Amino acid sequence: MAKGKVLLVLYAGGEAAREEPRLLGASENELGIRKLVEDAGYELVTTTDKDPEPTSTVDKELTDTEIIITTPFYPAYVTASRIARAPKLKACITAGVGSDHVDLDAANKRKIAVLEVTGSNVQSVAEHAMMTILVFIRNFLPSHQMALDGGWDIARCAQHEYDLEGKVVATVGAGRIGYRILERLVPFNPKKLLYYDYQPLPQQAVDKLNQASKLYNDVDKIVERVESLEDMVAQADIVTINCPLHAGTKGLFDKKLISKMKKTAYLVNTARGAICVAEDVAEAVNNGTIAGYGGDVWNVQPAPKDHPWRKMHNSWNGGNAMTPHISGTSLDAQKRYADGVKQILTAYFTGKFDYRPQDVIVIDGHYATKAYGQKK
Repeated sequence: MAKGKVLLVLYAGGEAAREEPRLLGASENELGIRKLVEDAGYELVTTTDKDPEPTSTVDKELTDTEIIITTPFYPAYVTASRIARAPKLKACITAGVGSDHVDLDAANKRKIAVLEVTGSNVQSVAEHAMMTILVFIRNFLPSHQMALDGGWDIARCAQHEYDLEGKVVATVGAGRIGYRILERLVPFNPKKLLYYDYQPLPQQAVDKLNQASKLYNDVDKIVERVESLEDMVAQADIVTINCPLHAGTKGLFDKKLISKMKKTAYLVNTARGAICVAEDVAEAVNNGTIAGYGGDVWNVQPAPKDHPWRKMHNSWNGGNAMTPHISGTSLDAQKRYADGVKQILTAYFTGKFDYRPQDVIVIDGHYATKAYGQKK
């Protein structure tokens, strides 16, 4: 008889996962953890059926589940009601970064550990954000579509095409991902890099950016912390969102804040969709309040077919650079977060519970990080 049950919730990879075993985040390849789980005497149940609550396979398995593993890309929402129906639940593990799909307060009340593989996809997300910034600033998408459609209107393409050099770029959040984006921006010779965060960057990190800026474009002080979010977005040509989702950031980018942005500015979000008010963003893109929105994350995942972000556009440059939450799940990232899940499971199965400190979100009824707007 198994010691306990591990419930693994992943997206269906289908033919692609069968052809490519490095698609570890797909249900067919199970993060490569089946042997580890079964060797430890546990039963592994893998499912793609996570919705709706309370009739999905996830809900049917809750009674006997000791560990839930899910990803941010196809999240099983571990709500307070699900926690209440899982009397044996002891740990929730995120295969990736971001545990906002877990009701952290409810987990704390039950002393359920919530862990994630911190740092596993920071470079992947930073690269995706940079790609989106460049796609927008060079007006790539409408120009590419024109080429596919047989057109050759250079003036129409160049009408809204700019250089990244000399522009002001701002990040909401300057943690592991936000800082890497700042690092990657410096060689493009921006006019200024602004950041808004609850705490300042370490001086060593600021010095590194400034030294690189001096090398590339002879500017001594490229990075600046701004204490007013409204002031920051008003200055920026590009705003990128890189902060966690919690009560303090949910719906942060609403009609009021977006109205402070330049009409020629772009908003890029590779953090969490619910940080933005979906209808307000779509309206701003459709009516030209902002030039465009590039989001890799959605407030509901998978997003419904009628989600306003699927069809939003403006007449002069498209304004839409949405992708289905792929930024943090490149094949390289999948290897890293799968390995991280194995490390967490090993620490659990051996009873040592010697998790990497940075992987712990809540434990023993307490928050272990300030990232989710909570005090230690």
